[in-house]
Amino acid sequence: MRYGDPGEAADAASELEQLGFSALWIPDVGGPVLDSVANLLGATTTTVVATGILNIWMHEPKDVAAAHARLTAEHGPRFLLGLGISHAPLIDAHEAGRYQKPLATTKAFLDGLDDAEHPVPTDSRMLAALGPKMLELAADRTAGTHPYLVTPEHTAAARAALGEGPLVAPEQTAILATDRDEARSIAGKWLRGYLAMPNYANNLRRLGFSEEDLTSVSDKLFDALIAWGDEAAVLARIDEHRAAGADHVCVQVLHANHRGFPREQWRRLAAALG
Repeated sequence: MRYGDPGEAADAASELEQLGFSALWIPDVGGPVLDSVANLLGATTTTVVATGILNIWMHEPKDVAAAHARLTAEHGPRFLLGLGISHAPLIDAHEAGRYQKPLATTKAFLDGLDDAEHPVPTDSRMLAALGPKMLELAADRTAGTHPYLVTPEHTAAARAALGEGPLVAPEQTAILATDRDEARSIAGKWLRGYLAMPNYANNLRRLGFSEEDLTSVSDKLFDALIAWGDEAAVLARIDEHRAAGADHVCVQVLHANHRGFPREQWRRLAAALG
């Protein structure tokens, strides 16, 4: 929801709210992500707008806290601040050697949110936690976790690590295509880009995937990470996450036209969700 024309994004957000979606998640790859949050909050009345995730290397905690306070005052408690440590290749590409001590850096950012003039409440922020130490931090210092590129098995592990209280809100990529070759043509290059990121690759190794699975993007790995098929196939994967302990599942729909919003697919999924 972050990319493209702001007017089109606002119109799409309004329709998604009417379709019954309870939260809209937007990424942050640098730039005015908080302006995008404001745009979508202004286009909706009840839907939560969440960053999935705000890159903590690219923002100052005091600025984020001030924006969170301002947007909450204007729109009510609908801004959920999803935070993440990103990946060494992305951060070091701009400043070699900058990406160090991810856990300590995340703790320091949370400290900054706590120490700001208008602190971000614990229940208004989440962490994109994959490994055990980050999951522990999510449980201790935030409302829960929003992990990306994960399986229902990871959701079960996250729930076990966090216990019954905190939120577990995994992302699930979906493609409405019933042909494997079509699904792979849409998501193959996209998935390879993420598998080149060490945090994702290491997490998948912990889940039992082999080096061959990662380097070849095996059907086993593709099917585990991407729910493809008809609406029933996507809903079945959502149900797997819920059975594993998810409170909420963020569905990211990929389609052949990567530049536009997948509005037709959103409508189909909304109808299937009922």
